[in-house]
Amino acid sequence: NLGPTNPASLAAVADRVASLRAAGITGPVPSDLVLASASGLDPHVTPAGARAQMARVAKVRGIPEAELEHLIASRVEERQFGVLGEPRVNVLLLNLALDATGH
Repeated sequence: NLGPTNPASLAAVADRVASLRAAGITGPVPSDLVLASASGLDPHVTPAGARAQMARVAKVRGIPEAELEHLIASRVEERQFGVLGEPRVNVLLLNLALDATGH
């Protein structure tokens, strides 16, 4: 694991931000979209991370943004026991819901 000031870590973050910008994401980029989890396999993103990708996903999936926003909002998992962690969206469950709607 690289520290937050490690040049390789900073370069990786800059590359991820550039990739997101190239994919059409504008505005502030939520940190969970550019920082790797310890395993790299975390199935969750923050609600802000999901919404930052909404326009791109809506376009690719052919779903109205308002409908996608509803799917995201309905899949926000709150803090565990009300205090542990942060609110999150399970991307796998969101993708399954999109598949179920035919999008």
